[in-house]
Amino acid sequence: MKVSVLIPAWNEADRIDQTILAVRTLDIVDEIVVIDDGSTDDTYRISLEAGARVIRHSTNYGKGAALYSGLLVAEADIYVFLDADMCETAVEIEKLIRPLLQNRCDMTIGRLPKPLKGGFGLVKNFARGGIRRLGGVDMQAPLSGQRALNRSVLDAIGNLGDGYGVEVGMTIDAARGGMRILEVEVDMKNREYGRDLRGFLHRGKQFLQIARVLLNRWQT
Repeated sequence: MKVSVLIPAWNEADRIDQTILAVRTLDIVDEIVVIDDGSTDDTYRISLEAGARVIRHSTNYGKGAALYSGLLVAEADIYVFLDADMCETAVEIEKLIRPLLQNRCDMTIGRLPKPLKGGFGLVKNFARGGIRRLGGVDMQAPLSGQRALNRSVLDAIGNLGDGYGVEVGMTIDAARGGMRILEVEVDMKNREYGRDLRGFLHRGKQFLQIARVLLNRWQT
């Protein structure tokens, strides 16, 4: 079975090469596609030099649009969605791929260790409650962007949306479509946002974009 890893990236020049090189060590992966979503730094060049296939957006369209662009060019049996800032811990995606190869599920979601820094859990609980109400499943990692899925999930997923609501909408659509969802513990680490102004602004943006996705799914 062919496995393609899709990495949406926006201004990730300082980390993207480490993430790509980590994924390249996995024999289980056949293709790495980076979607440079309008970066103004060297993300495009560094991704190419690290050995990835790179799609370049002239403008920052958002995560959902980036993933959709990747899906248009990558023909695979299993797709892995991976954040660009995972660095060497990106090798842990193997744990997300194996259950799909074994036909134990249709989509895996990476459950990362609890961050050393973080907020108060308001956005996470909001997303978790929305998924439970609209999708009928209780997820411990509702916001995780580290996922692997087979082609049947793509048929169940509607509009990927944009920004931080992508994962929430994806989970609701997959659950409504009867897909088998499995959360998997992975020892991965990405960029953390603390309880400072930057962190609160980030979580505020998350909340608004997730609310928009939940409203959309509630109306359908």
